[in-house]
Amino acid sequence: MTAPFTLTPADITPPMSDDRAREIAASFDLRKLPADFLANPYPVYAVLRETDPVRRMPDGSFFLTRYADLIAVYRDAQTFSSDKQIEFAPKYGVMSPLFEHHTHSLVFNDPPLHTRVRKLIMGALTRRAIAGMEPGLITLVDSLLDTIAAQGGGDLIEDFASAIPVEIIGNLLGVPMADRGPLRGWSLAILGALEPVLTPQQEALGNQSVIDMLAYLKDLVAERRKRPGNPEHDVLTRLIQGEGGDPHGAPGGEKLSEVELLQNCVFLLNAGHETTTNLIGNALLTLQEMPSARAGLLADLALHAGDAAATESVLTLAVDEFLRFESSNQLGNRRALKAAQVGGVDLPEGALVTLCIGAANRDPAQYAAPESLDLRREGNKHLAFGFGIHQCAGLSLARLEGRIAVGRFLQRFPGYRLTEAPTRGGRARFRGFLNAPFQVD
Repeated sequence: MTAPFTLTPADITPPMSDDRAREIAASFDLRKLPADFLANPYPVYAVLRETDPVRRMPDGSFFLTRYADLIAVYRDAQTFSSDKQIEFAPKYGVMSPLFEHHTHSLVFNDPPLHTRVRKLIMGALTRRAIAGMEPGLITLVDSLLDTIAAQGGGDLIEDFASAIPVEIIGNLLGVPMADRGPLRGWSLAILGALEPVLTPQQEALGNQSVIDMLAYLKDLVAERRKRPGNPEHDVLTRLIQGEGGDPHGAPGGEKLSEVELLQNCVFLLNAGHETTTNLIGNALLTLQEMPSARAGLLADLALHAGDAAATESVLTLAVDEFLRFESSNQLGNRRALKAAQVGGVDLPEGALVTLCIGAANRDPAQYAAPESLDLRREGNKHLAFGFGIHQCAGLSLARLEGRIAVGRFLQRFPGYRLTEAPTRGGRARFRGFLNAPFQVD
């Protein structure tokens, strides 16, 4: 008989010695990241933040790890561009599907395209619209929990964390239920191609995933043009109709070109899926790694049982702390349009800058006890959603998904436990897990 699995914290986040962290930091290169860094980058980030916070990388780019420096770059959109054509051209080739996609998506563009697309998306993600999604989200989460209960367990990622955002974003864009199966695979392949180093196999899969996703979306868009949805809730209809709200293209409002429309639908399906999957998965696995934090959160939820407002407040603080402590998105990028200075370091015109969100979110100059998980932390101005004009358009929806998913899971299965060590995604930009088998009583 096989002995039952006994979880140790190292099964989730392997420790790293100070000497090893300094060794990696001394020769730090995003193109040559060792496996132990990918498993636990935070000790290395701490060394860089202390000794080389605006690090000149071997390829001439700059790697920023201090909170204040990231804020300075985020605030100065006139100097630091999000347009990545110059960087992506040699990486993907200008004729590739990956290049066309990433250079047209919301996150890698400056105004005016960024402004037009963001405005259209935000019109369907109002506070009222998001509040209206809550009953359906609760129904979805409860149905997943019912299945887990019937099976006695499952996989935290495949059977729970990844299933929620796929359905929510699918609903926003009106993707039929029967068509949602390939979305997660497409998303992982396209976003995986943003990693600093690509294998030929990853690049080929990313390009093919863009092709497949666009082929599907062309048919979906054609159908929606014939039968528009309610633009107050249907993001795809809003993107098609533009600000004027006229499906036939009458003048009077901003509209997207066909390429802009299709590529930003790809972006929405991917961004809303991957980051929220990681938020939910990272939260539930961090609570496995830290039993005292789980006990404290369960105690707070029990204390406020029956008080919806107080329960929401408890979970809101917890979700923001999970986002700070284990940011779903660890890295961002900018390009200096002119010579500038950041953190006392001169950057030349054209300098490529990597913003290390994972490091900034643990900066002791910004947070008390930053290496500790404090689920009651107040005033948590983390950068998991970015900052400034590129702050995540779906942050309120992501918080709602995290709050409902984590809260209802814990209340239903307070004693959940892993049955084997989880598998990390092994990526530098997006931090999360691929699999985490577990069981419930």
